[in-house]
Amino acid sequence: MSSAVKATGKTQKKHTEALKSVQVFGKKKTAIAVCLCKEGKGMIRVNGVPLDLINPPVLRIKVFEPLFIVGKESYAKLDLKIRVTGGGQVAQAYAIRQAIAKALIAYNQKDLS
Repeated sequence: MSSAVKATGKTQKKHTEALKSVQVFGKKKTAIAVCLCKEGKGMIRVNGVPLDLINPPVLRIKVFEPLFIVGKESYAKLDLKIRVTGGGQVAQAYAIRQAIAKALIAYNQKDLS
């Protein structure tokens, strides 16, 4: 009976985590970025690397644009995990940028409803 309770607890935990997260994608040419947005400590990672380490700096600024627009308080308690594949550096940066913007909008819409 205790194993049934444990299994139910795990299922319920996954369900509540799903309610507090959104997964969206951004595309630019052949580059595809998938962003998972959920409650957290404000960590933003791209392929496991912090967003601050994206090079060249010009592309880093482009990726940060949606975050600058909404302000620090909007994403301070969110974790964004982004996976990006395909394309070149510029296309990947624009795909990441689009995915971040869509994730922030989708998360706030989900939070309001």
